[in-house]
Amino acid sequence: MSNIHKAFENGKAFIPFITCGDPDIETTEAVVRAAVAGGADLIELGIPFSDPTAEGPVIQGANLRALQGGINTDKIFELVRKLRQDITIPLVFMTYANVVFSYGADSFISKCHDIGIDGLILPDIPYEEKEEFLPVCQKYGVDLISFVAPTSENRIEVIAKESEGFLYIVSSLGVTGTRSSITTDLASVTDIVRKNTKTPCAIGFGISTPEQARHMSELADGVIVGSAIIKLLEKYGKDAPGHVGKFVSEMKSAISN
Repeated sequence: MSNIHKAFENGKAFIPFITCGDPDIETTEAVVRAAVAGGADLIELGIPFSDPTAEGPVIQGANLRALQGGINTDKIFELVRKLRQDITIPLVFMTYANVVFSYGADSFISKCHDIGIDGLILPDIPYEEKEEFLPVCQKYGVDLISFVAPTSENRIEVIAKESEGFLYIVSSLGVTGTRSSITTDLASVTDIVRKNTKTPCAIGFGISTPEQARHMSELADGVIVGSAIIKLLEKYGKDAPGHVGKFVSEMKSAISN
């Protein structure tokens, strides 16, 4: 069993997403530490890519700012190595297949293992094509995290049965970004998931308020929030860590009550 299960051992998990290098690597480090102090149970670290197809304008902007600032994969590996000197909660990378291919899948995933990355999320790799990466991930003990979307329908059962780490349930159609309401029938999705796997599931895409987080936590084992955090980074820049820590604390409190 991977380290990821620890995120779900003490009630509902709060999972913030942070784009590495936005606005700079030092701020990313401070934001991660603030999120951990605020109660984050697992953190998704985004490795910027020039064409992040799953992302809305907010996270696209973060990718662009980070890349313009000179971030690269090796700098992010070094950041994680530094964080792992004292941070023990699960950490996963979210990036795109091209980033892993261009680095070399074996080299990339072996380094994930070496620095203490517990899982890998590749939103542009559908379930049917995961064999491109799954054997390498299994070789190095890095969970390849699968998605279930509202359009998955009859595929949900088989995806759930083969899931590892945690199962990422996409709340709504479209790209990432805050939404005023989420109307997808997620209860039926989580019901199928729970009938077919003991792997915990977390809902992401569009969650930005404590009320939304609380509602989603009633359906799933965890809640993932990205764009709302990236907006704080966009607004406050190098002064964002304190604001992110406060936000994480509020969201964690909302799903813990």
